[in-house]
Amino acid sequence: MAGLYFDEFTVGQVFQHEIRRTVTDMDNMLFSSLTYNPAPIHIDHAYAAGTEFGNPLMNSIFTLGLVIGLSVQDTTLGTTVGNLGMSETNFPRPVFAGDTIRAETRVEALRPSSSRPGQGIVTFQHIGFNQRDEIVCSTKRNALMMGRPS
Repeated sequence: MAGLYFDEFTVGQVFQHEIRRTVTDMDNMLFSSLTYNPAPIHIDHAYAAGTEFGNPLMNSIFTLGLVIGLSVQDTTLGTTVGNLGMSETNFPRPVFAGDTIRAETRVEALRPSSSRPGQGIVTFQHIGFNQRDEIVCSTKRNALMMGRPS
């Protein structure tokens, strides 16, 4: 499904995104390597075994990117101009390899762009859940969206 244009969103609209993804140790190792993050809590199983978590934690920026990525096909695929920023980002529970992540998105606000006619800013609230329906990530994201072509 293609993304929606600015004019097609409504405040309060909620999307339960269909695609889910089970995260793996390889995802964590690769993401941490690609982003030059050598934190042992992500990449060292022996170190992580001695922490309160007992296992490596998935890199939180990977989790954030995944939660937003799971929303794309329903919301912004092909209709976004760009991300303007994120705020109120929280990680209330850890994510581990083997967890299955799903996402939900709520449209919080809409505002026509004052500098880009025919475009508008959508404020999304993205929430990520694990397989136990526990919130593992939440963020507000402002995206500059295309208006519907005339």
